[in-house]
Amino acid sequence: MAITTDFVSAINQISAERGIDSTKVYEALEVALASAYKKEKDISLEAEVEINIDKETGEFRVVEIKEVVEKVEDKDTQISLKEAKKYDKSLEVGDKVEIQGEYDDFGRIAAQTAKQVVLQEIRNSEREAVMAEYEDKVGQVFTAMMQRMQRGRVLFEIGKAIAYMPLEEQIPNEFYRISQRYKVLLKEIIDEDGMKQLIVSRSDPKFLKELFVFEVPEIESGVIEIMSIAREPGSRSKIAVKSNQDGVDAIGSCVGQRGIRIANVMGELGEEKIDIIEWDEEIEQYIANALSPAKVISVEVNSKDKSALVVVADDQLSLAIGKDGQNVRLAHKLTNHKIDIEGESGKSVEVIKEEKEEDLKKDAQKREDFVEGKESAVETTDDESKSEKDTDKKAKSKSEKEVKTDKEDTDKNAKSKSENKPEKEDKDNKKKPKSKKKSSSKKKSESKTKEDSKKESESKKELNS
Repeated sequence: MAITTDFVSAINQISAERGIDSTKVYEALEVALASAYKKEKDISLEAEVEINIDKETGEFRVVEIKEVVEKVEDKDTQISLKEAKKYDKSLEVGDKVEIQGEYDDFGRIAAQTAKQVVLQEIRNSEREAVMAEYEDKVGQVFTAMMQRMQRGRVLFEIGKAIAYMPLEEQIPNEFYRISQRYKVLLKEIIDEDGMKQLIVSRSDPKFLKELFVFEVPEIESGVIEIMSIAREPGSRSKIAVKSNQDGVDAIGSCVGQRGIRIANVMGELGEEKIDIIEWDEEIEQYIANALSPAKVISVEVNSKDKSALVVVADDQLSLAIGKDGQNVRLAHKLTNHKIDIEGESGKSVEVIKEEKEEDLKKDAQKREDFVEGKESAVETTDDESKSEKDTDKKAKSKSEKEVKTDKEDTDKNAKSKSENKPEKEDKDNKKKPKSKKKSSSKKKSESKTKEDSKKESESKKELNS
């Protein structure tokens, strides 16, 4: 039977346009048609069926392959010796015989199956082409758009490809918002369940290095070289740099004028702090630099077990160790030496604290809840709003009570004042008559003195006369 020439030419045209190998399409089509034939004829899946397609004419033939046996137990996979002799008289028990399959309206089934196979092959070939495009770009930084969270992993869209960021490659306490763009490092391409996947990272030290390469042209040109990086993502990092050209300050070039270069890098990483130190060939000086901002008095290095004893002033001991031992831990990663720190008085502190995997899982769960907006988050906000309303109501009722009590107090005071007022008035009234008496007696005494003086003057006049 033949597939129409138009259909064959369509397969060839699609393969050419999409860059698909037509041979792969025909091979997949033969497998799919064999499966469709078994389904149509209700044949066991274990039966051997081959379909051969002529790529020029479009003709194909169905062949059932059966084993020759004396007694048939499964008619789909076996044939009796007597029946097999009809096809070839030289056949014996144990041989294989090819029998041409029977088909009535297999052209329609072939067309539908071919359509599905072609579409699937197009998807597979496009995925392989995308993966092939990024195989040479592993280790580069891309700007990706966040799509969604999936079981703790963040899905990003990079061009036509979908990339995954596992939990261990995420920055702790960093929340990813849908449709927001982030810079990510293409760390590797892995093969999972027969499919290739892009793995990206924001916590890898190489990501920090690539950000500095982008911001500092001297690093890209080779004038400045990044020798080592120690990083605790989301918290703090240390970078050791050296200058390959006289007169070029490695640290100043990385910091930039007014700190603009390092500010751009830190802006991409959020709250992560970055210490830039100068690399030195002398391991003692290098270890002293790595422990900055603490000032080191002396360094004794044991090259056999790669350990160092560092002595600092007693007031510099906590600074050298850092919060939760972070400073000395980063210095150890940076220099690849085990570092013991002592104060001048012989004090020593042992500090090792690594981030637990449980904390990372909790952070990932928080991020997933934040992105997907789960009911638990909504319920908590509702509870908070309810509690706020209750507190407002309580405060309101409390204030009303206070106002009421204040009013009652003022009424009482006013009442007591009004009661006290008549008493005062009575007292005043009692006092007033006394004052009147005093004034009348005063007037009488004054009139008396006047009369006496008048009499005296009259008596004097009489004597004189």
